[in-house]
Amino acid sequence: MVTASINLLARAEAVRRRSGYLLRASELGSEVELERPDAAVTDPKLNLHAAALRLRPPSSPLSLTTSSDVPPGSGLGSSGALDVAIVAALAALEGEWLDPLHLAHEAWRLEAVEAKVPGGKQDQYAAALGGFNVITFRDPDVSATPLSLDAAFSAELARRIVLCYTGASRLSGNTIARVMAAYLSGNSQVSGALLELREVAVEMAEALRRSDLARVGALLTRNWQAQQRLDPAMRTPDMARLESAMRNAGAIGGKAAGSGAGGCMFFLVGSDVESACAAATASGARLLPVEWAMQGVRPC
Repeated sequence: MVTASINLLARAEAVRRRSGYLLRASELGSEVELERPDAAVTDPKLNLHAAALRLRPPSSPLSLTTSSDVPPGSGLGSSGALDVAIVAALAALEGEWLDPLHLAHEAWRLEAVEAKVPGGKQDQYAAALGGFNVITFRDPDVSATPLSLDAAFSAELARRIVLCYTGASRLSGNTIARVMAAYLSGNSQVSGALLELREVAVEMAEALRRSDLARVGALLTRNWQAQQRLDPAMRTPDMARLESAMRNAGAIGGKAAGSGAGGCMFFLVGSDVESACAAATASGARLLPVEWAMQGVRPC
């Protein structure tokens, strides 16, 4: 898998207090105060925060507050980035600083094991590491190799990517659960699509190393075609309309971010970036900035 981190941040702050445990998800407008760290939380928007107190039982009362630059359900790995931020904040409160790979694994445990949300590990590793990486999964082992891009190519790539939020929030866990069920049942279309996605990742790493924009665009589209074979709900009507508008505006490739079924799409466009942005906006998309985040998790 090839990952690229952008400078839309997830933040977590853990602060000691005299009594009680305050959990606040500013990005979702939810807050609750608990008498004990293991008390039940009925608001599902705070499940991740409650799971974090189970994963890392605090040594004293605290407040745990999160915020995010990313719209909920964007497909940009915001929940994985929040996992990383939360674990890093709780560790720092106890005087620990975890190396990025250890932190990413613990952040994945927070979401997949403690919060019981189906999903992969790529978002946590991308957020913890930052930059461009080739991440290899040989369960349970994970390895990450940084990708070094030519500086001029990296800047041009960022300039020519149009990142579009469709405004349709979706639950990636539902999509992932359907895909996993199909795979485990022996669905040959799904297993074939997964193999295709692995091949695309290998070729994408080489295209980036070679600064080949045209090849990058073609591989984005190939990835998206394989992704749609994983689940029939992967592409919504709004996404299809946006794709058509962006092709007409000169996009040379594009795909959904994350598991699809709404959220964000991004497109690599031709030299007329302004016209492509106008086409996306006219299609009802909200544009988000693209700036590479070459550093991963860091203290505020």
